[in-house]
Amino acid sequence: MIPYRVLFCDLRTDQLLDVLPVQGLAFDDWIGKTPSMSGTIPVPNAQIAARVREAVQPGRTAVWVERGREIWWGGILWTARVNSSSRGELTVQMQAAGWDSYLDHRMLYDTLTATGVDQYDIVRTLIDYVQNTVGGDIGITYDTAPSGVHRDRVYSRYDLPHIRDLISQLGAVEGGFEWRIASMRDPETGSRVKRLQLGSPIRMGASEIVLDHPGPVLAYGWPIDATVTANAWQSRGASTNQNQAEASVPLMSGLLVADQDLAAGWPRLDGSSDYQTVVTQDVLDAHARADHARARDPLTIPEITVHLDGTLSPALLGATIRLRIRDRWWPQGLDQRYRVIGMSVTPAERGRAETAQLHLETA
Repeated sequence: MIPYRVLFCDLRTDQLLDVLPVQGLAFDDWIGKTPSMSGTIPVPNAQIAARVREAVQPGRTAVWVERGREIWWGGILWTARVNSSSRGELTVQMQAAGWDSYLDHRMLYDTLTATGVDQYDIVRTLIDYVQNTVGGDIGITYDTAPSGVHRDRVYSRYDLPHIRDLISQLGAVEGGFEWRIASMRDPETGSRVKRLQLGSPIRMGASEIVLDHPGPVLAYGWPIDATVTANAWQSRGASTNQNQAEASVPLMSGLLVADQDLAAGWPRLDGSSDYQTVVTQDVLDAHARADHARARDPLTIPEITVHLDGTLSPALLGATIRLRIRDRWWPQGLDQRYRVIGMSVTPAERGRAETAQLHLETA
């Protein structure tokens, strides 16, 4: 069994504070969603209590999870709770979120204008803005590869936008991109790295992994969610009225209706989205088209549970797998390729095997 270690470091300097035992460890990593980690630190004596008080400081402590020598997760400790049982047993419950959660706590206090700028460079400019402020550099790195898609954007300081929201909205437009901040170890220096990854979409790995059920796939779930489905869509932008004496009316996209879905027998399902910082019609229309395209089909994110082996790691995010299932639901057999967009890991403990749950989308 490969051991796990949980490292507690200073968020700004990445200086190691301590390595503490964690029970009930569980963590996940995603494309398009903030990763999370949770666990409980046992506190059997005063010496451990002093170490935990020093290392576990929500809001300023970074957490890294190692499996063997590989880094499998990284993020920021945001909450901790000290619990004392009726028998006097002390534990500290903790919860952490991925590095991108830091951008939920950073705001744009200066107006930023971009004209004909590659969309990836707009993201990098926002990251630079965050890290060039005093106390704001947490060591996020990036490359300089372009996307080839150029955008015009004006982000007003009067909107007090959060940096994460600006990046997510920029990526969600038609012709947009995916983004995440990955945790890894530099192969040359051995140092821990927080790396911004951008892609349209993010794809990793040159060869696909084949997973079978029955076989390496222990179990699967196949959720189908139509509560977010819409075949008619309209998006709302910022108010275009500069005269405060007149009624304020927001910018609106055209109403998009998938007539072919209605002709095929689907009921009319309406949806909408708000972009309060968008002030130009073409940008709002591009958001509406992208949102409408995503909403037309019921949301399906298959989940498969597998034993961890040498072929599976968080580096698999963005990779393509070939999934083959034969059972009563698929008597003729399912044989299809999927992209891994999420991975939830449960390390082995007494009475519990080490497993991973892969979250998939059609490749």
